[in-house]
Amino acid sequence: MVLRKNYYFCSQIARITRDFDIIMGDFIRHRGKIERIEKHKALVRIEQSSACSGCHASAACLSVDKKDKIVEIDSGIDGFAPDEEVIVGVRSSAGFFAVLIAFVLPLTLVVATFFASVEASGSDGIGGIAGLAVLVPYYIVLYFFRDRLKNRIIFTLEKIQDT
Repeated sequence: MVLRKNYYFCSQIARITRDFDIIMGDFIRHRGKIERIEKHKALVRIEQSSACSGCHASAACLSVDKKDKIVEIDSGIDGFAPDEEVIVGVRSSAGFFAVLIAFVLPLTLVVATFFASVEASGSDGIGGIAGLAVLVPYYIVLYFFRDRLKNRIIFTLEKIQDT
């Protein structure tokens, strides 16, 4: 009985590492499918899944998180064709940078602005409105720097090696 459970556990771990985000060395790799190729870019659909989405009880669970994402890849697309299964890679440092600008900095701005506004005005309502309002200029600045960010976060394509 214990041997069967260990085999099941090991097979689930192997499936998770094969099907979901894999961090290998300095790269985060994810399986995807090329949707279309335009002049100098490829649009690749990747399925972003939480680790629990591979669980056999996922149909009964409400925490399953599965989303399709389209990634635009601007370089290294020669030799690839539409509908081809590929590996999309990005440097781990770029992934951490993306998390920083998408989640950590906005949350820090909201919390800091909320507490500063509550301290200055004495009203939680004004603090909440100011905390949310600070996100407007933040995302406007991100929009204007989108080309620089695109050069900092570079995705790569790799062919899938059949073993």
